Amino acid sequence: MGLRFEVDPPLTAELRDQIVTLWTAVTNAGGAVGFVGPVTEDDVRPLALATLAAANDGPDRMLVGYEDGRPVALLFLTDNRFRLKAHWGVLKRVMVHPDRQGYGYGMALMRHAERVARNIGWAALHLTVRGGLGVEEFYRRLGYQEVGRLPGALRLGPDDDRDEIMMWLPLGR
Repeated sequence: MGLRFEVDPPLTAELRDQIVTLWTAVTNAGGAVGFVGPVTEDDVRPLALATLAAANDGPDRMLVGYEDGRPVALLFLTDNRFRLKAHWGVLKRVMVHPDRQGYGYGMALMRHAERVARNIGWAALHLTVRGGLGVEEFYRRLGYQEVGRLPGALRLGPDDDRDEIMMWLPLGR
């Protein structure tokens, strides 16, 4: 099996529902995609729909990885909405379905995102990582470097503050 990638697929009601389901599963498996689990699809839906609208209406882009017609990987390439930062973008909500992790799908998703970013004309990618999960090691293997850290910037719950780690990947030419 492999992934088939699509940039900005038609945002049907079925795809919206599938993305909400994916986002909920990733969150409940411990993924740092805007929530702290446990969550329900009703919890995720408002943020997911707003994020999908920004990708559907522009200027953001959505990259979906499908396996057998089912979305199992997803990320958003977001515009900075600031002229002086128009030459680079931000990756947000990077997710791979928990039952598809360990198959190289995360790496394939990130490599495809690099190609999309180059096609947009971006010279670099930025992303942030929630500290305490070790995910920054995954991004380091992909060539990202830590360029900053905000200690305790993310409050997951009482007495559970986490660093927000900023990472950067120059795309070169």
